Amino acid sequence: MTGGLDPATVQVVTISSDGDVVRVRQLVRTAAVTVKLSLVDQTKLVTAASELGRNTLVYGGGGSAEVTFVDSGRRRGVRVVFSDDGPGIADLDLALTDGYTSGGGLGLGLSGARRLVDEFDIDTGAGRGTRVTITKWARST
Repeated sequence: MTGGLDPATVQVVTISSDGDVVRVRQLVRTAAVTVKLSLVDQTKLVTAASELGRNTLVYGGGGSAEVTFVDSGRRRGVRVVFSDDGPGIADLDLALTDGYTSGGGLGLGLSGARRLVDEFDIDTGAGRGTRVTITKWARST
């Protein structure tokens, strides 16, 4: 693989400022290029990562993003795990509803991110923080 990232290493970014969200976006874009995601899929993954990084900062009070390369044996991809120790999401079904917002946003963060990636998993609950895992796979050529 190319792109300056070691495919065997987990890259971790602490998210405690807007600048850290930018760093996550840049790292995810580099990883997406490394595994040869199409330009459209790169954009989808970076957009999802940006939304989730911002949520980690704003709603989770900060946390981290872990970027790793994944390989299914047939194709490669990028997995990003966002974790925080914030208040968690009390009503996940409501939070995943298009148009719902607990702040002043458009309400597309979680539901939009889920649509942009191939795999989406969220573990959360009131009082126990949130962990969101997303994966985008390179298409076979």
